Amino acid sequence: MSINTEIFKAYDVRGIYPDQINEEAVYKIAQAYLKVFQPKGAIVLGKDVRLSSPSLWQSAAKGITNAGYDVIDIGTISTDMLYYAVAKYGYGGGITISASHNPKEYNGMKFVREEAIAVSSETGLAEIKEQALKDEEIIEPDKGQIISKNILDDYINHCLSFIDSQVITPFKIVADANFGMAGVALKKILKDLPVEIIELNFEPDGNFPKGRPDPMIPERRQEIGQLIKKEKADLGVAWDADADRCFLFDEKGEYVDNYYLTAILAKILLAKSRKNEKIILDPRQYWAVKDVVLELGGEVLMNKVGHALIKDTMRKANVLFAGEITGHFYFRENFFCDNGMIPFLLILQYLSTEKKKLSQLAKNYRKKYFISGEINQQVKDADKVIAQAQQKYKDGEVSLIDGVGVEYKDWRFNLRKSNTEPVIRLNVEAKTKRKVAQKVKELLAIIK
Repeated sequence: MSINTEIFKAYDVRGIYPDQINEEAVYKIAQAYLKVFQPKGAIVLGKDVRLSSPSLWQSAAKGITNAGYDVIDIGTISTDMLYYAVAKYGYGGGITISASHNPKEYNGMKFVREEAIAVSSETGLAEIKEQALKDEEIIEPDKGQIISKNILDDYINHCLSFIDSQVITPFKIVADANFGMAGVALKKILKDLPVEIIELNFEPDGNFPKGRPDPMIPERRQEIGQLIKKEKADLGVAWDADADRCFLFDEKGEYVDNYYLTAILAKILLAKSRKNEKIILDPRQYWAVKDVVLELGGEVLMNKVGHALIKDTMRKANVLFAGEITGHFYFRENFFCDNGMIPFLLILQYLSTEKKKLSQLAKNYRKKYFISGEINQQVKDADKVIAQAQQKYKDGEVSLIDGVGVEYKDWRFNLRKSNTEPVIRLNVEAKTKRKVAQKVKELLAIIK
């Protein structure tokens, strides 16, 4: 049976189970990963809560052990636990069976090398695809073993090391785990802190009974917003199914855009670090973050969107922190990887010490930096649209780091092709709400 090549994406392998991705494909891809990277040591293998994950995990484990490598079985995990396990314990690499925030019928594979170095189509995934299609099985006479390892306690202590637990004041929070693994970790993380949790969608369930487990979708935020108001909670937090992205809500139940959250986190981290630290800007929206970083004596770096690309720059330039509008937050002290729990803990500490509400923190940015939010449009020829936009706005300050970005004194935009879908993505920010609306209309006329 040949492998469906459509499952190979920019940063991972993903498709509908079992039509596009199945046990045979996962076996071959796991072996191809070993051929390409030839790891020096055991391979960490985890899985998410999806119903097809245990069976696919077994196939990956068989592929790895048949090739003579030991498998470190870390069980059902959040994706950031994979990064932690590989980097912390010095293993040869890692794979998790996961389709992240995709609907329940999907599954996939995410890969890292030693030290949790990210793998993308530009750094090995294309070669994995090539090897998997060759259909050459590796069967070593000395097969590897499957070794179980419980990493949860160490992972939790690592997340808590980012804050001073002693300063946390009492909070009542609503937490939406979206039926993934976040709830399992959160209960342990907050066990000794004065935080009352109102649990929402906490029980892991690969059926995802309320739909796609992705808080980036506005309709998936309504439930938590309403519950925050009903329970008169101090704030809310949500994760996607594999819990590597974090989303915060203020005490009024309003979503705090990840753009603003990035600025708040940059401020927190720069305030307690050295003054000349580097912070990566997301080219889609960055004025707020840039202003905070420069105000605190930091240095800004612009980087192309995508977790593998961001992590690579962070390692090379020893970057302190990066945040994306999608809810990925990256920390140098987290092995240059993203983590879904650390942003929430940093905010808890900051609210405790500053004695402020989250809406007060967000207000500083909401009233000054007006944004469109990401607007996605299907187009036949994305390159042509980007070229037309660049031509129309050539009198502005043009950046081609990722798609096209053009900046003026009172507004700016970024227009780029998606790495994962056949769409073009538009982001506009401006000094006034009216200007945002005006420019969105103008740009949509070009796109359509």
